[in-house]
Amino acid sequence: MYKYSIFIILFVCFVTNVFGQSSDTIIKIDISSIASLNQGSSYITFPTDIGNIEKLWFEGNIIPNFRIRKRKDARLMGILTPQIIIRMYQEASFPVNTPSYIPQVTIYYLLRSKTEFNSLSLFGKLAHHSNGQTGNFFLDDGSINLKTGNFTTNYFEFGINKTKFNKQFNAAHFFGASLEMHPKAWIENNLENIYSKYRLHTKFSIFKLPTSKQNEKKKAECSVKGEASFLFGNTNSLKNIENMFNLNFTFFYQPKFLDEIGLFVQLYHGMDYYNIYFNHKIEIIRFGIMTEKLRF
Repeated sequence: MYKYSIFIILFVCFVTNVFGQSSDTIIKIDISSIASLNQGSSYITFPTDIGNIEKLWFEGNIIPNFRIRKRKDARLMGILTPQIIIRMYQEASFPVNTPSYIPQVTIYYLLRSKTEFNSLSLFGKLAHHSNGQTGNFFLDDGSINLKTGNFTTNYFEFGINKTKFNKQFNAAHFFGASLEMHPKAWIENNLENIYSKYRLHTKFSIFKLPTSKQNEKKKAECSVKGEASFLFGNTNSLKNIENMFNLNFTFFYQPKFLDEIGLFVQLYHGMDYYNIYFNHKIEIIRFGIMTEKLRF
């Protein structure tokens, strides 16, 4: 799966750079656009996952963002995000088991002048991740209780984002790096030594913009995103170096006949991010619809 992931990303990047149309438009990448990208996009998958994940009717990632700022051109902004991830299984009664609740508050600060389209910004996040259950973490046989076991952790994350607008190819580029930390006192006791408390994240995104009149607000017609995470800490499950990396690649396309949503294909390899299912290693290719509402 690695070779296919790398091939797809290199191909998309090649197409974006070689066949991109040049434009005279100069865009401004403000703190709102940076925050929207960093927080992620809402999506719903189709029941066509390819890989070793349980059979699902869909996975839904709901990420509403509530902005707190003094004015639109402010360099400092807060974001309140009551994120929820839901999986509906292809089983009797179509159960939704232990949704992931990830409420979070994030502060963004734009270091460079807001009038520049090349920018550098900092962010800090405080988040909670749980599954809303109160049962015993382990079953009598020693396995993890996926149905009703209590999963909860709190963490903070600090990072930096770099943005750049390529006028020649009319594309916006985003690069980011951050460190996520789960203090020992903030996590469920049973997660000790089996859940990674430190994670180094890196990400990049390229948004291909349509040619339009100068200063006209526009949205990306396609984008490619790549994310890589390195998990470390005193964790037994990370003795195998392959388990220390999460890789995620997403290609998004906005058809002209759709305004609010687009289509995406995603390749993911690594630890399952769905709360108490963290001990599962998944490799999947999935398709679905996504809301990419960035405006430049």
